[in-house]
Amino acid sequence: MKKVLYWFRTDLRLHDSPALKAALDLKPAELYPTWCWDPHYVYEARVGPNRWQFLYALSQAPRCRVDIDERSKYFCRTDSMRTLSENITKVNPKSKLLVVRGPPTTVLPALFKQWGITDIVWEKDDDPYTADRDAQVTSLADSAGVKVHIVLGHTLYDSADVISKGKGCPTSYQTFVKLVSSLPAPPLPIPAPTSLPSPGNTDFKLDRKDHSVKQWQEKDLNKESRESGKTERDKSYESFSGPKDDFAVPTMEELGMVATTSIRGGETDALKVLEEFLEDKKRVATFRKPQTSPAAWEPAATTVLSPHMKFGTLSVRTFYHRVMEINKEFKGHSQPPESLIGQLLWREFFHANQAATPNFGCIRGNPTSRFIKWNLQTRYDENGKELPRDEMEAIWKREEPEAWEHFLAWKEGKTGFPWIDALMRQLKVNGWLHHLGRHSVACFLTRGQLYISWERGAEVFDERLIDWDPAINSGNWMWLSASAFFHQYYRVYSPVTYGQKYDKTGALVRQFVPELAKLPDKYVYEPWKAPVADQKKAGCVLGKDYPKRIVDEKKAKEAAITGLKAAYAAKLHVLDGTATAYVEEFEPKPVVPQKRTAPAKRKAPAIGEDKKKTKQPKLEF
Repeated sequence: MKKVLYWFRTDLRLHDSPALKAALDLKPAELYPTWCWDPHYVYEARVGPNRWQFLYALSQAPRCRVDIDERSKYFCRTDSMRTLSENITKVNPKSKLLVVRGPPTTVLPALFKQWGITDIVWEKDDDPYTADRDAQVTSLADSAGVKVHIVLGHTLYDSADVISKGKGCPTSYQTFVKLVSSLPAPPLPIPAPTSLPSPGNTDFKLDRKDHSVKQWQEKDLNKESRESGKTERDKSYESFSGPKDDFAVPTMEELGMVATTSIRGGETDALKVLEEFLEDKKRVATFRKPQTSPAAWEPAATTVLSPHMKFGTLSVRTFYHRVMEINKEFKGHSQPPESLIGQLLWREFFHANQAATPNFGCIRGNPTSRFIKWNLQTRYDENGKELPRDEMEAIWKREEPEAWEHFLAWKEGKTGFPWIDALMRQLKVNGWLHHLGRHSVACFLTRGQLYISWERGAEVFDERLIDWDPAINSGNWMWLSASAFFHQYYRVYSPVTYGQKYDKTGALVRQFVPELAKLPDKYVYEPWKAPVADQKKAGCVLGKDYPKRIVDEKKAKEAAITGLKAAYAAKLHVLDGTATAYVEEFEPKPVVPQKRTAPAKRKAPAIGEDKKKTKQPKLEF
């Protein structure tokens, strides 16, 4: 008799789920729809309140901003996991989502034994953490005599097939699109199941004392997001099966967090938003993302379906084929990279590059990321191990105090540049930004003005984006910092005029930077140009009610371009302890009168040759 455990992860839906269909094709007598609440994500990964709310459900006493519009009020009582559980119960009243609280490598083997599981099925993922975790679970399942089934469904194409076909993954988007066009087309979506087998006995006993999560809690990167800022406020792992031993979906109270976003999660909402967007077929067929406005919000100028793609509450194949059907009706439909299909292919591009590239999420040991001598670089000990975060921050505060203050100002939207500040505050409140807004703030932090490592910006996005995806986030930060994929580092987004291009009245600025709400339009993006009398009249005196600019944007831009020019001349793609000194050899030196001598030949460090000219050495970090 087949007893199948279906392990839900980032596929929180019933419609078009190839992995779920594979589980049902096994003809199980019992089906256990299971989700593991992994302490890695609760403590070791940066995850803020807005993403948790999208994933789980609101608390019993809602305190988030649900007054944004009627639509957000309507969907305020359920989110992705709870919607999934309710949809499972609609199909089979005797079933629901079974949430087990603990690391998969601990709880799944216990479930195998106690529930008599014969097979486990899950949707394939490709980020480094899940790849390592899944390999461990596979080994544990094999040892328990449980058969493992892994099925593609999170992406249109299997990254392994892309890499095999291309003998590596292209770092050029155009080359990538040509490559995947030679692969079999993504299969058509399949309907949601109309029946689901009931689970069998769900008695589950495991002693928390023998399986503490303290080792994860001690590394809590999210304690600042918890009420009172303390890990002790979190009650996530007081039991394995929830407060009432009923495998219930977690709540925000258990996390000790309060969300502020109006963006709702869940399969029901995802399909509703998709249908509403597809109603205007001409808009779909002629969609060109660079022509949409980053200043638009409520409603946004794009679909805002990226969070649903992230958590799988919307099938990527469903979106792809629905758009392709509409495109067939329009001869002049838009094309990648700007079209809606082009946006999906960007997602595929970064996923495949992540799968092909070691250490894709950082600079050290990453053969794709060019080494640039950024401010606030990640620090390592003499053995190449990353320092604990508190030690790293202490070093930055001591050795790079100005850069550290600039970073904090950027993070909290207090740079003195209204366009940048509005976007960073929107990100904090809503957990989402238009892609051109992301471009603006990323460029400003890195190659544009502040010359701070893209890793610091990626960490903030890790925490605050609802649609955070490790492949897309790291890939975009490398792109926007001109560290990889994009090399025209001298093309910089203006922190002043770029926002004006889309909205001269500054509506987004006035909404998220209310200090500037009463300034005349001509000063809202450049308040430093407003006479003091006008500042007082608007109730916004610079340096008192709103910060002065933290840098002169033009001088900062010039300094950044000088640094990038030196980094590009050095041609380092892999760094070791000698990289910084090597790049400094290419930086301009003060002019000092001296006798002419033959220039000394520069010797590059042992690790770090231009990967296009020299075969990369094996990395050992």
